Amino acid sequence: MKMVLIAYNEAVDEEVMEVLEAAGATGYTKWTKTLGKGNASGPHLLTHVWPKANNVLAVAADDATAESLLAGVRKLRETLAAEGVKAFVLPIDEVT
Repeated sequence: MKMVLIAYNEAVDEEVMEVLEAAGATGYTKWTKTLGKGNASGPHLLTHVWPKANNVLAVAADDATAESLLAGVRKLRETLAAEGVKAFVLPIDEVT
């Protein structure tokens, strides 16, 4: 199993959720209004100067679903990289 963390500009939430659905991911945890700065997208700090914010999804998935999620995020990055969307994969050793 893998934990796929997806951090992205809240403006592209609909597109990211479509990636989850297409990958067959049935469960997730979402954090909204998170702050951060990416290399390509710039700061998202919810301030007057930097008014954007991010969302972060944590998706526990089997290996095939995780790979499908990564493929979907890679495709999004082709057109939305300037908005900010990135995925990270971590191993899951145990689930309770």
